[in-house]
Amino acid sequence: MSHDLVVKSGSIIDGTGAPARTGDVAITDGKIVAVGDDVGSARRTIEADGLAVTPGFVDIHTHYDGQVTWDTQLSPSCYHGVTTAVMGNCGVGFAPVKPGDEQFLIGLMEGVEDIPGAALSEGIEWSWESFPEYLDALEKRQLMMDVGTQVPHGSVRAYVMGERGANNEPATAEDIAAMAAIVKGGVAAGALGFSTSRTIAHRAITGEPVPGTFAAEDELFGIGRVLGELGEGIFEVAGAGAAGEDIAAPKAEFDWMRRLSKEIQRPVTFAMLQVDAAPELWRELLELSANAVGEGAEVFPQVAGRPFGLLMGHQTDIHPFGDRPGYVSLLELPFEERIRRMRDPELKRKILSEGDPNAPGMMIQQLGRMFAMGDPPNYEPAYEDSVEAIAKAQGRDPVEFLYDQLLGRDGKELFLVPVLNYSYLNADPILEMMHHPRAALGLGDGGAHCGIICDASIQTFMLTHWVRDRTRGAKLPLEFAVKRMTQDPAQLYGLHDRGVIAPGMKGDLTLVDLDGLRLRTPEMVHDLPAGGRRFMQRAEGYKAVVVGGEVTLENDEPTGALPGRLVRGAQHA
Repeated sequence: MSHDLVVKSGSIIDGTGAPARTGDVAITDGKIVAVGDDVGSARRTIEADGLAVTPGFVDIHTHYDGQVTWDTQLSPSCYHGVTTAVMGNCGVGFAPVKPGDEQFLIGLMEGVEDIPGAALSEGIEWSWESFPEYLDALEKRQLMMDVGTQVPHGSVRAYVMGERGANNEPATAEDIAAMAAIVKGGVAAGALGFSTSRTIAHRAITGEPVPGTFAAEDELFGIGRVLGELGEGIFEVAGAGAAGEDIAAPKAEFDWMRRLSKEIQRPVTFAMLQVDAAPELWRELLELSANAVGEGAEVFPQVAGRPFGLLMGHQTDIHPFGDRPGYVSLLELPFEERIRRMRDPELKRKILSEGDPNAPGMMIQQLGRMFAMGDPPNYEPAYEDSVEAIAKAQGRDPVEFLYDQLLGRDGKELFLVPVLNYSYLNADPILEMMHHPRAALGLGDGGAHCGIICDASIQTFMLTHWVRDRTRGAKLPLEFAVKRMTQDPAQLYGLHDRGVIAPGMKGDLTLVDLDGLRLRTPEMVHDLPAGGRRFMQRAEGYKAVVVGGEVTLENDEPTGALPGRLVRGAQHA
C-alpha cells in the first residue's frame, strides 16, 4: 500500500511519555495509519534519521482571535512546531458583537492583550454577529495550523447587557439566562469552552476592567451550568490575583472554581504564576488542585514554562528613561536618528541628570532584576548577569551602564525584566509546577502583548532550555516535555484525535533536530495591518512540521501549504 507520507527512521517520542523508539510513521488521508518498521511506500518520504519525531504541539493559550482573520500563518506560533492553537482566552474576543460595537471589542483586546487597535481595525473583516456566525467565518479560513476557540465572557456580557455589562454592573436573572443561552449556543456550534477574566490587571484601552471582572457567583455558575448540560467544554479563568494584585484572592477564586467543576462535572483551568508578594502561594494552589480530585472536581492550574518577563529596549512600550524629558523629546525622531543622538555625550549627561531615581515604581530601581537577553536569549539569568551586578563588578554607575548597554546592537538590544515566576531569580519553582500532575502548560499568549512580551516560543524553549541546555538545576526528560506539549493539553481541551503518534490519530507531526535547535532573539517587526508593530521570535532546527499529512514548515520556512482548519468542539480518535 502506498501512503501519502512516510516519516522514516526517526526517534519517535509518541506524546504518551513512553520511551523514545526508532521507527516509521505513515499518514494517509490526513491520519496516522501505521507506526513501526517498514510501514510501506509513500508519495513522499522524509528521512528522519537523527531527528526527534513528535506529535504536533498543542498550544491552549493564544490570542489569535483577530489575527486569524487575515494571517494564514499565525506567526510566531507556526515557527515553533505548533499544529493546533486555542484562542478566545481571558474573556476577550470578537463574538458575539452587535453592529456598531466592533470598536468596543477592539478596545478590550487592545487594552488587555496589547494588540494594536489600528491593526485590528484595518485587519478584521467583520462578517458575523453571533458566535456561531464567527465560527462559520473561521471555517472558511485556510491556515498553517488548526484553530479552536472559546466563547469570551467580555463579548457576551457586552452583547447582552450593553453599557451595564461594559461597566461591570451586576447581572439580573434575565441577563444571566440570556448569556447562558449564547454560551450554550456557541459551545453547541463548536466552541471548545468558555473563558472569563477576573484580574484587575486586564483592562480595556479606556482603563476600565474587562466586562465580567466582578461577576458574582450566580452569573459564573449560571453560565457554567450550560457546559454541564452539554457534557462538553472547558471553563477557562484568568483569576483575580493572578498578576499578584491581591494575594488573598487566588484561594478564594479556587474555592468557587472547585465547587463549579464539581457541580457541572467539567474541567476548569486557571492561570497560575509565582508572584513576588506571595512567592509560595503557588504551592498552596497546587495542593488545592490535587485535593480537589478527591472531591470530584477537576481544576487545572495553567502554568508557564519560563519567567513571565517584560522585554525592554528602545523599540518597546516601556523604557527605563521614559519619564525623562531629554529622552521623551527624541521619541518623534526616526529610530536610527534617535539612537545617533543618544550617543552624544552632552545629551547623555542631560538624560542621566533628569528624573528621580527614588520615585515609586521607577524601573531604575529594578537594575538587580534587569538582564541583557543576549543571543541566544537567556531566560534563566542569575543576579550576577544583572545590569546592577555587572556594573558594580566594573566599578561603574549602574544607570549609566544601562544607558550604554541599551545602545548595543545598533540600539536594538533587549533586556528581560521578570515580573512573575521568578521571585528567587531561578526557575526551580517553574520546574516543580510543570511536574505537578494537574498542571497544564500554557500562557504563551501567541498573538498578544505585541510591544512588550514574546512568549509564543515556549515550545522551542521547552526543548532547548529544559531538555537540553539548562545548567542551573535539573532538566526535564524529553518524553515528559513532549507529553506536556501534546497529549496533556489535547486531552484537557477534548481534542482526543491528536497529541499522540498512534494509528487513527490526526496526522500532525513535528520533526526536530534536537542538537541543532536554536531559539533566536526576539525582534521588533512592523508587519501587522496599518503598519502595526509586534515582537517576532523564530527558531532554527525544525526540519518539518506536518498538519493533517501536509508539510507546512520545512527547514524553518513555511512551504505555502495551508491544511489547517477550524476545530469544532470535542474530537474523538
